[in-house]
Amino acid sequence: MALRKKFRSLLPKSKQRSSQEDEDISQHLEPVYKYKVIASIEQIYFSDDSFDSSKYELEKLSAEWDPDKVDEKRDTLRRQLQSVSKKVSDLVLENHSAYVKELQRVMELKKSLQTANVICANGRRQLSQAKTDFTVASLSILAKHRKRLQLISLMRSLHTIKTLQRTDIRLREMMEEEDYPGAIQLCLECQKAASTFKHFTCISELNSKLQDTLEMIEEQLDHALCKTCSNFDTHHYDKVQTAYRLLGKTQTAMDQLHMHFTSAIHNTAFTMVLGYIELCSGNEGINFQKMPYRDLCGNVTVEMYIPCLVDLCKALWEVMKSYHKTIEWHEKFDPATQPVNASETGRVRANVEANLNRMYIKKKLEHGLTRIWQDVQQKVKTYLLGTDLAYFKFDDFLNVLNLINRLMEIGEEFCGSKSEGLQDSIRQQSANYFKNYHRARMDELRMFLENEAWELCPVRSSFSILNLQEFKSLKKSAIQVDVTKEETNSPLDSPKHQNQELGYFVKYGTHGNPFEVQIEEEEGEDVMAANGYESDDAIQDDENDNEDDSDDSDVPEELKLEYVDEQTGEQPTNKFTTRSRKKSDKPYTKSPPPIVTNTTLNVLRFFGKYMQMMRVLKSIAFDVTICMSQLFDYYLFAVYSFFVSNSNDNSTRVLGSRLTTSLKRIQDNLIQQTAIPGMPSPTTPEDKIKLPYPHLSPVVDMTDLNRLFGLSERIVATESLLFLAQQFQFLQPHLEAMIPASKKPFLQQFYSQTIMVASELRTPVYRSVATKAIDFEDMIQMMANVKWDIKEIMSQHSAYVDWLLEELQVFDLRVQDVARRVPLPQPVYYILWEHIIRLCNWTFVEGFATAKKCSNEGRALMQLDFQQFLMKLEKLTDIRPIPDREYVETYIKAFYLAEDDMEQWIRDHREYSSKQLTNLVLSGVGSLFQKKSRQKLVQVIEEIDKLRR
Repeated sequence: MALRKKFRSLLPKSKQRSSQEDEDISQHLEPVYKYKVIASIEQIYFSDDSFDSSKYELEKLSAEWDPDKVDEKRDTLRRQLQSVSKKVSDLVLENHSAYVKELQRVMELKKSLQTANVICANGRRQLSQAKTDFTVASLSILAKHRKRLQLISLMRSLHTIKTLQRTDIRLREMMEEEDYPGAIQLCLECQKAASTFKHFTCISELNSKLQDTLEMIEEQLDHALCKTCSNFDTHHYDKVQTAYRLLGKTQTAMDQLHMHFTSAIHNTAFTMVLGYIELCSGNEGINFQKMPYRDLCGNVTVEMYIPCLVDLCKALWEVMKSYHKTIEWHEKFDPATQPVNASETGRVRANVEANLNRMYIKKKLEHGLTRIWQDVQQKVKTYLLGTDLAYFKFDDFLNVLNLINRLMEIGEEFCGSKSEGLQDSIRQQSANYFKNYHRARMDELRMFLENEAWELCPVRSSFSILNLQEFKSLKKSAIQVDVTKEETNSPLDSPKHQNQELGYFVKYGTHGNPFEVQIEEEEGEDVMAANGYESDDAIQDDENDNEDDSDDSDVPEELKLEYVDEQTGEQPTNKFTTRSRKKSDKPYTKSPPPIVTNTTLNVLRFFGKYMQMMRVLKSIAFDVTICMSQLFDYYLFAVYSFFVSNSNDNSTRVLGSRLTTSLKRIQDNLIQQTAIPGMPSPTTPEDKIKLPYPHLSPVVDMTDLNRLFGLSERIVATESLLFLAQQFQFLQPHLEAMIPASKKPFLQQFYSQTIMVASELRTPVYRSVATKAIDFEDMIQMMANVKWDIKEIMSQHSAYVDWLLEELQVFDLRVQDVARRVPLPQPVYYILWEHIIRLCNWTFVEGFATAKKCSNEGRALMQLDFQQFLMKLEKLTDIRPIPDREYVETYIKAFYLAEDDMEQWIRDHREYSSKQLTNLVLSGVGSLFQKKSRQKLVQVIEEIDKLRR
């Protein structure tokens, strides 16, 4: 309607048309047209009611009015007004029924409100009447009853206050009786009651007094807790823990307990050492009580050192035993592990809290094991390092070691600790004992090696280190291990098992002290006992029974012993070799007796003494192991320097990478560097042992061809080294059992890099014999004189083949001669023949490469010569397959290759030297190729040679 009024205001009355005109206009307003007219209305007409449409249209007119345009504009506005009016009218008619219905509902609501107003007025009137008639009298009765109840409550409170005033005397009586749980229970109940009546003035003073009493109880409780550290009593500790549980401070009690144990260890150690110092001190002017514990330990005299150490260990044992019993109490009697009688919700909550406390206490006690042992270990370590033990008697020093070893065993049982601190301290004290001894043994070994003639020292075929006197204790320990295995198969409830399972804390848990027991020395430690080969006769009888063709009636008596006295200078015949030759035509023996020398036996004795020291001086067991490895290293290096490095046949080229690394390590760590003239001599640190470069004894002849350049000495030296390595390998589990677990990788590395590679020394040692046993240069010269460009196929092989076979036969005879003097192990025999066959095959290829010209018939002669060699060789030796056989055959077959296949063959066979390949191209099959092809092949060979470099 407002929009309609706005349009009407635009038309002046003087110019308004008649209603008839409006009707004419409206007739033209069709529905679609009407919508278009309404859509053409400007948006500003739909603004708020303050909009002045007349002013708006007038402002749009220009200064000069055009009547026609004004009239046209007026018609437009009139049509828009008609359209809007029609639309409004339609909307009103459309919503008229809803309007009527809503108006009816409003009238009904009005009637309902009037009825509610009447009801509310009546209710208020009736409530006012009830208030006047009943409430005043009833409330007066209730007020008097309430006052009566308050007076009764007050009387009860006064009785309770009177009782609280009398509890102080009872609390003091309970504290004197050490009834800590009862006193705390009573005090807590009084505090709870006092908090209930805190609104009374007289209670505030009582509450403060009760708090002071509770603090006093906690102090006495802490003092009682401290007493359990040195003398644990189950009943006393149970009362203390119950009291702390009532206070809700079980975790705090555990923290305090560990602090008391730490203080007990410190005070016990300090008091014990101080007592001995004051006992033996003649200077009263020194106040020892103010000295630090470290300085105090340095004032203990030598005479009082061991008694003080014993008493110190005893006192510290009591502290550790108390802690161990504390753990046992919490595992068996801790009430936190018992079920709780409460409601379901309360039981769940109590169980949760109990589990949390139990977990905390368990972790705290487990952690405390290591902490307490560390404190004990530190006190004993400080005491050990306070005095220099270098001047102690051996028995006294051994007694100290036994005490410390026993203490470390207790520590391992206590918390599983390996006692690194104590081991370090005892290692420092005992290292000097062993350092000088090892230096003397190394010098003695060098003297033995440089004077060793490498003669065989005959021993029994069953000989091992267990037959030596120095390893008697090891043999007994092996017997004990077997007995232990038998006992392991026995029932678990047998007395043997029960005795083995008893630890220190079980044996001495109730009475006694482990440091009061004197450990008896084992017989195995008596290294100076008589000859320990009593069982040799039985072994000899077994051998006689097993060998049907042998008769020992004519054998000298000295051969029935382990070995002949080296001072006699005799070289007895080895009966094992003699018997072996009766049974087999081969010079080698598959199961030779142990090949050892006097030096080997001395080194084995050193090993036995060193292991005895390891058993006594467990703290330096790893250092002793290193020294044992140095003995073996020097023996290995000496054999290498005598029979490999001093030879001029390039035998060092066949050394394996592992053996080369080991030899370099030995030379860097154990061999003194040779001083260069004009340069300062190299210095060796005091803590390291370095020996001069070993020199072979002049009595050993390494130049005699008939003796194969000292082959027997080489066999004795090398095989004795391998026997030494075998015995060292037998000791591995015993050494691993003695050294710390953290040091086992070193021992394993030593075994893998040195012991296990010692057998690789066979190859260069025996290769030196093979390279010089036959003059291969003569053979190459003989092959160079052979004409390979013959025109006929030969049925007879060349003369150089017969010469080579004769040389091999002579070599075999010389090997057999050596086998009569010393046992020849099968691996040695095979290594000798393998190397000499490889050298022969290499010489074949080298000789074929000297051919200036070669025909097809010449190639056939090459095959004939090599086949003749193989046929005769197979009769000389049983080594199969023939080494490097394909090396020669492949080279001969290359003479038949076509020009297109030659380049690929050269690239695939780089095992041949450049000289051999070049001769094959220029003088062999390549002589039939074109010049460009030969040049190309030569370039390929040169490229391969550069890659090799």
